[in-house]
Amino acid sequence: MKSDDIALGKQEGGMDEAQRIVIQRELDAIENGPEPEHPRGPSEIESAVSRLHHWADMILLQALRPSMPSPDVRLQSLEELLERDRQREKDGFPKKIRVGRLIKPGRGGKDKVVVVPTTVEEKLIHDSRLDPKKPEGTGGSGEGAEGEVIGEEPVQPKQGAGQGPGQGDTENHEIESSAYDLGRILTERFELPNLKDKGKKRAFSKYVYDLTDRHRGFGQLLDKKATLKKLVQTNIALGTIDPALPIDPSGLMIGPKDKIYRILSREKDYESQAMVFFIRDYSGSMTGKPTELVVSQHVLIYAWLLYQYERQVETRFILHDTAAKEVPDFNIYYNSRVAGGTMVASGYKLVNQIVEKENLAADYNIYVFHGTDGDDWDSGGKETIPALT
Repeated sequence: MKSDDIALGKQEGGMDEAQRIVIQRELDAIENGPEPEHPRGPSEIESAVSRLHHWADMILLQALRPSMPSPDVRLQSLEELLERDRQREKDGFPKKIRVGRLIKPGRGGKDKVVVVPTTVEEKLIHDSRLDPKKPEGTGGSGEGAEGEVIGEEPVQPKQGAGQGPGQGDTENHEIESSAYDLGRILTERFELPNLKDKGKKRAFSKYVYDLTDRHRGFGQLLDKKATLKKLVQTNIALGTIDPALPIDPSGLMIGPKDKIYRILSREKDYESQAMVFFIRDYSGSMTGKPTELVVSQHVLIYAWLLYQYERQVETRFILHDTAAKEVPDFNIYYNSRVAGGTMVASGYKLVNQIVEKENLAADYNIYVFHGTDGDDWDSGGKETIPALT
């Protein structure tokens, strides 16, 4: 007997229409095979949702992927990481993030610094009788004595092209922040003192005209690159962009503040209030760790002064061995080295010449910071002390 005959016979025996539809669907499944496990397309999804109970409901629900934001959206700034670390300390846990282990000038201009925050992870100690404060080592068996060097790695490995597929230069995993923000973090965290203004006040009579960002929906020039970047960020946050799939421009949503225009605006010009001279010994004995320590210290000092003077800080960079010279930017100041002797007085003499020639003492608060390992041909200070005074 065919399925149509069975359904018709049962309907004549008092079966209502709903029961007939259910039985007919089961008979069709026997003849044509079961329905697909995973609905494909809007029509099949709608048909699966329309039935309250279905044998493939669990498979359908397990196939749905939760809406997770892209890792790019979850990137945090240095200030956000430190705020979480402060909250961790308030909750009774030790701090994990340290600032200042490696700080160097950035490539995006003299106001950019690169900060590599380090974390302190808890160590699993198997024997509770051991004192973690003692420098005794623990571990398994193996050749070699305690303290023996089994391998060396450069502190700053050189970047270069790799081998095999995916050749190309590599980039450091680091955070580039503005020196002003770093100075504010240092001032708040270490409660550094505020400086009094002594130099020339800000000049409110000077103005400059520059193209600035405005989120008003109109302007003289549409910044297409900035608008596209903002548009992608908005859609990643909304979950309309899947990082694993190509971007479909027709499905993107444009927010009211996504369009960025450039407008010619009148900005006040301020004169600098602080002049900072950074002096570094770049002789042969300063190679490696001494240079890293000096430059990291100078970046921290520069960031603090930049915050104190509200970005009204000018910097001058001087290198010296037996003779001193001025260099234009922080990158050259950081990377330059020479195999020569050391005459500290030459750096201070050059600072005095610049201050006197440009009459800087009348308009600026002058700060001088010098970094060296202590070696000096003028060990008695016959030339250095008069140059300082």
